[in-house]
Amino acid sequence: MTPANNIIFISGIDTDAGKSYATGHIAKKLAEQGLRVVTQKFIQTGCQDFSEDIELHRKIMGTGILPVDTDHTTAPVIFTYPASAQLAARIDNREIDLDLVAKASEKLSEDYDIVLIEGAGGLMVPITDTYTTIDYVAQHNLPIALVTNGKLGSINHTLLSLEAIKHRGLHLNWLIYNEHFDSDKIISADTRGYIRRYITKHFPETEIIVVPTIEV
Repeated sequence: MTPANNIIFISGIDTDAGKSYATGHIAKKLAEQGLRVVTQKFIQTGCQDFSEDIELHRKIMGTGILPVDTDHTTAPVIFTYPASAQLAARIDNREIDLDLVAKASEKLSEDYDIVLIEGAGGLMVPITDTYTTIDYVAQHNLPIALVTNGKLGSINHTLLSLEAIKHRGLHLNWLIYNEHFDSDKIISADTRGYIRRYITKHFPETEIIVVPTIEV
């Protein structure tokens, strides 16, 4: 798996697509190939002082908490309320410092071979009333990995996200299918097949990665 550059933004088709598990799993697999890999959380909500998503990444990777975690380089922006970034920031009466996020990513990219940034929610999640996650990704020209799954309705959410990616002219590095939600085998098999055919036709250079159910 070779990224377009050494920072990849991992988003999902919705809030509970399985981004954290997928991010940790891919980081582990890349590390097993001998690469120095680290994960970062774009904006963390619903936490106090430390990112629970970073903690999950490290459990899956088997590394334990890293120094770049304890000094908050991997999660520089944390809000307490479990909501979209713009709402969580408003509730905490704080501004969202995206420069802090970008500087943290830059620092990590200098020290690691690959940086995987896990987004918060989907690509169109608002950061302010006039700025969304996909605006940040486009501004920084980051390749994207999109996490999808086999839940009923995920084809619609996946295609809408892919349309947004294509509309912005962004590079889709990976389409990540998370098997954790394959509770209905008929629906999940059809969903996986449809999305694979769609990617092959519309994003032929994109690699499809399957993430198995992970126990942590």
